[in-house]
Amino acid sequence: MKKQIHKEKLRSFTVLFQPAEEGGYNVFVPELPGCMTQGETLDEARHMAEDAIRSYCASLAKDDLPIPHTETPIGQFVGVIDVRLNPT
Repeated sequence: MKKQIHKEKLRSFTVLFQPAEEGGYNVFVPELPGCMTQGETLDEARHMAEDAIRSYCASLAKDDLPIPHTETPIGQFVGVIDVRLNPT
């Protein structure tokens, strides 16, 4: 009997970090409705987000549901630009 080897898949998810009023950061994963977490520092929030995403996807797999997939071409990313506008 052959032993099955499971390869991990690398997936990219957009993650939004929002400063929390009480300190730290709230983290939201728009592609995974209801997937959110928080951390006291950005580094902790990032690690917590990774754990939340893994748990969310494991739950979907357990229920034989597909993991939502948004195609983001390699090299593209989400950013924020602050722009000063002249009052009109």
